[in-house]
Amino acid sequence: MIEILNRQRAAKISRDRFARLLRRLARHYGLHRPEIALAFVEDREIRRLNKTFRKKDTATDVLSFPLKERAADGKYYLGDIVISVPTAAKQAHDLGHSLESELDALTIHGFLHLLGYDHDSGHEKEEAALKALLAKD
Repeated sequence: MIEILNRQRAAKISRDRFARLLRRLARHYGLHRPEIALAFVEDREIRRLNKTFRKKDTATDVLSFPLKERAADGKYYLGDIVISVPTAAKQAHDLGHSLESELDALTIHGFLHLLGYDHDSGHEKEEAALKALLAKD
């Protein structure tokens, strides 16, 4: 199951749109119905999470919490992604593209982290390839 949580009020979030994006990513990587939670939050919440889990007392754009476990119920729990909408909006403005485009990019980025990609393992190349692939569909 893919769960989309909207814990912010700054922007309208299409839960269906992001659920579709995550399903497409899962299919691309051969994952059958993984359990994923994607939360859209305010800066204050992501800052608290960043401080708690990464010891960095600052807001960030996206955090990923990989699980990659099969539970007793047989479900495959891939993990959780948390995105700060205010930080994403600022980045979208600075880069000259839409908030929707930035949220897509951060969702892909967070998903790749759930799979174990990091910034030293060609993460950016994989991310660019995915964006191109998904743009064709």
